Amino acid sequence: MSIGKLFLASISSGIVTQEELRWVAINQLNFSRSEKITALKLGNLVDKGEIQLGCRL
Repeated sequence: MSIGKLFLASISSGIVTQEELRWVAINQLNFSRSEKITALKLGNLVDKGEIQLGCRL
């Protein structure tokens, strides 16, 4: 998994799973600067309610 693919999947579906957020939290120390920015964007979208916590079928 990469943060870029996760971000695009979340944008297209409007959903991010708890497992995906857990993966981001565990791996955030290994992210490059651009990956950190992408993770922050994802977090901001979750905070705004534009991306919901849920599950993909």
